[in-house]
Amino acid sequence: MASSPCGNSNFDSGLEIKTRSVEQTLIPLVSQITTLINHKDKPKKSERTLAAIHRVGQAVSVAVGRFVAVGEAIAAENQELKDEMGQACFEARRAGDAIAQLTDVGPALPLQSDGRVTVFSDRTGMVKAARLLLSSVTKVLVLADRIVIKQIITSRNKVLVTLDHLERVSTFQEFVQIFSQFGNEMVEFAHLTGDRQNDLKDEKKKARMAAARAVLEKCTMMLLTASKTCLRHPDCESARINKDAVFHRMRCALEQVIEIVTEARSSGENKILPASIYNGIKDFKSSVECLRENLFSLSPQSMSSQLETLVERTEDFTDSAYTSHEQRQAILGLCQLARQDTQQLVHAWVEGQSAHAKEATEDMEVAILKTCQSVNDLRRELHKVAVGRASDLLKVHGEQLPLRALKAAGAEGNLEAVAEFTRTLTEQKEQLVETCRLLCHVSGSEPLEITCVHAEETFHVIGPQIISAAQTLALHPSSKIAKENLEVFCEAWESQLCDMALLLREINDVFEGRRGEAQIGSVKRRRCV
Repeated sequence: MASSPCGNSNFDSGLEIKTRSVEQTLIPLVSQITTLINHKDKPKKSERTLAAIHRVGQAVSVAVGRFVAVGEAIAAENQELKDEMGQACFEARRAGDAIAQLTDVGPALPLQSDGRVTVFSDRTGMVKAARLLLSSVTKVLVLADRIVIKQIITSRNKVLVTLDHLERVSTFQEFVQIFSQFGNEMVEFAHLTGDRQNDLKDEKKKARMAAARAVLEKCTMMLLTASKTCLRHPDCESARINKDAVFHRMRCALEQVIEIVTEARSSGENKILPASIYNGIKDFKSSVECLRENLFSLSPQSMSSQLETLVERTEDFTDSAYTSHEQRQAILGLCQLARQDTQQLVHAWVEGQSAHAKEATEDMEVAILKTCQSVNDLRRELHKVAVGRASDLLKVHGEQLPLRALKAAGAEGNLEAVAEFTRTLTEQKEQLVETCRLLCHVSGSEPLEITCVHAEETFHVIGPQIISAAQTLALHPSSKIAKENLEVFCEAWESQLCDMALLLREINDVFEGRRGEAQIGSVKRRRCV
């Protein structure tokens, strides 16, 4: 809220601030107003203090004047905001004038024996003016922020129109002309969305924006080669499938950006952040520890149910064909231990309630510690399994053997070999997708969870695209553009493996306490050095 910079509920504007730029703009104004409010509590002031108050009041008035001038200019250029912006500017100017009047001490007043001047304090009037000022200035800033959102939407719409034209072209000459325009529009969109990403306060939205922008960046090159391949080989079904997948993914990413900036709810919203074991353990421990203060904060049945829900999520580990027998037994054993400790806690808890205890008994305290320790041990084991598997996969896939084999088989026109190595790549893709899902469970922060989901989706999509590109090359082994197209998709796969290696290090850092809530500035930074 607008009051957050100064922590005073009197200044609540009723508007949620979602960007750092708006918040940073308000902080100096809040600081000045807080100074004025505090001084209004002291009727006696020295001449020096009065002069300082007068200067602060005038500075606030001047600052408001600048805000209003910018707001009125925005209103003049954007008719749809004219009425709202005009009202907000009017209220801001009125509040600024009121503060200027309240801090205008007028002619010098007679000094008292202690060298101070007694002035009448109107703290109520100052608080009222301050509340109106912050509310109206915040509204001006939030309305101005709508223009930024409008620019992003307009830019997206231009990209979509050009994307439709690119999808329908039938000649190379027409494609080159339209792709040049598309490139310029994508650069503009990238600048606008990059600035917005950096300005967002919500780290989850930042991570989602970074993921969508990374898709658009990588897909632009894929779109170029996939479209050229399709134009060169118009009757090739695998080339068409390859191209269609790129266009579909770009449209989905463009839509995701707009959902983030407009805060629209999509039908896939729940898919973005699946229920993770890390969050389940955190919530369960919170419920357990609350019993120290309140024995009636929840029921024994709800706690047991909460644990069972958590244990059920571990099935992603225990049901996996890639989890070793020893790892599976260790996880199942820790789940059973957590159940036993929870049952002991429930027993001590019920006894404490029967004895009308007001806080946790000694037996309960011991049971609480044991229960928290058992779920911590479970989290540690799951982390070891997920990170260990990911590390092993990255070592194996670092050699890129299936990709090399597919490129060689395609260049030789060997469809049988392409089919054989397709099965190998598909199995690797399934391993990577499942591993990303396990990493999501133990990631330790919501931004990292989002990045895990992005990695999972990327492997899931690019795998089949590599296969269709290899099939096209095998059908047209002398085609330079088909060879280039396969190379581009293989590079995207390798790039995502590099991103996964960095993601793995960040998850380890969070787990080891080397960093807190991971700050995901941009998926674009995830590159091998």
